[in-house]
Amino acid sequence: MLTGCASTEEIADEPEPTYIAETTDEVLAAPTSVPLSGGTEAARASDETVRIDRPKNGLAEVVVETKADDRHEVIRDLVVEARNLLRKVELQYVFTGKGRRETLRGRPVAFALWSEASQSWSVAHVEIPRPPVRWRPGGRPMPFVLRAPGITAQHVKGTGAERLMFSFRKGDEPLKVYGRKFPVFDSKLIAKRRWRAVAETAKPIVYLPFTADTLDPRFVTDGRDYLRATATRAIEELRRAAVPSSAFPGKLLADVVPAEVIMTLAVIEQTDDIDFRRTQLKAFEEVLSQYGLKREEAYRFSISRAKAIGPMQFTNRRGNGTYALVVRRCPGARLDPNFERGATDLLNAMKAAICLFDIELRQMPAQIREAYWDNKTVLGIFPVAAYNGGPRNVTRLRRVLDRMGVSITALRAAPATGTQPGTITSDLAVPCPCVWREGPDGVTPVTIPSYNNENRWYIEKYQSIINLLGERS
Repeated sequence: MLTGCASTEEIADEPEPTYIAETTDEVLAAPTSVPLSGGTEAARASDETVRIDRPKNGLAEVVVETKADDRHEVIRDLVVEARNLLRKVELQYVFTGKGRRETLRGRPVAFALWSEASQSWSVAHVEIPRPPVRWRPGGRPMPFVLRAPGITAQHVKGTGAERLMFSFRKGDEPLKVYGRKFPVFDSKLIAKRRWRAVAETAKPIVYLPFTADTLDPRFVTDGRDYLRATATRAIEELRRAAVPSSAFPGKLLADVVPAEVIMTLAVIEQTDDIDFRRTQLKAFEEVLSQYGLKREEAYRFSISRAKAIGPMQFTNRRGNGTYALVVRRCPGARLDPNFERGATDLLNAMKAAICLFDIELRQMPAQIREAYWDNKTVLGIFPVAAYNGGPRNVTRLRRVLDRMGVSITALRAAPATGTQPGTITSDLAVPCPCVWREGPDGVTPVTIPSYNNENRWYIEKYQSIINLLGERS
């Protein structure tokens, strides 16, 4: 009953999205770092400048002056330009059949493509299946129709508003994707098969899913700083409101969950299990770069097959689910009562996640609660497990630890990100997912047996990302 999210083993196909109004370009035009309280931005490493002239289809010429080491600023400018270009692009709807048999053939999507060779923009129109197909990486290719003379395309990933992405080429040159226009349809009109009305009332969103072309170390750092600043603000707002903890009588809710623990959820919920297993740190960096580039707009259109939405993946089935329960049980937090708006606003969703942690901790045995209070970051695996699958996940995890002979008071933090099991001592080789315990030989990993693969990997991701988020540039 009290699961905040509904994760799947891999992020692949996505259901019909819910329309959420776009944020403004000020999000992308904002300064690219959010300093911590009392922090200062690092000095620029170079004074060299590069002049870039960008002729654009239908847009006035823009001259951008930037420093050679500020690639992230160039990317940000290109994303803003792509957005402005796509806002003027009309999506191309195709109808088949006649009379009562007329139907909307697919969903049109437009991509803004940048050519480094010609320093110019082009737009590719792609029609994907409607309703969304069930697609899996490595499975059958997703069918699509491309309308862009001289350009070839290949489906890369995703099927919905948050993750759909293609790669494009013009001859031998790869074109870079810096924007995408995706229509959201009225589900009631679809049910009535009023296809002309579906197209006429479609609400397009201009949004950029992750692409390798936008991955930059500065965005990764900025994403980490932005999440920390937002989590810190959420905690401070709860502190000013003096919201009491239900799990720890006499304590404030603001003292129950450290900022780093809440930050992990904003990354874990958007990190695909398979990507994490294959690439580890890189999978986290891709998510952090999205927060660094798009800030409060990042993952606003993320939706799982279980209809969990937003960066923290809250569910609210039939309007009376987890999110509504948290709003009722935590009135002092003053959470937005509107599910779609509240779950897609990162600050509000983080406050809701803190409330949910507290509610779930209250249901845990006193021994776990007491140990958690003394070691919140390490013992965060218990409320994180509950966030992923409810209190039953906590019971299962505790039973597994007992069978492993691991006391919760002996649990310790995993080694720094990038340290692999087997490098702690020369003769140690332990497959993960695992937990780390202190014993006579120091802190060593212990493999978590296969009792619930989703939860095992969720805990592994938590222990890995908590180290990365704890680092400061």
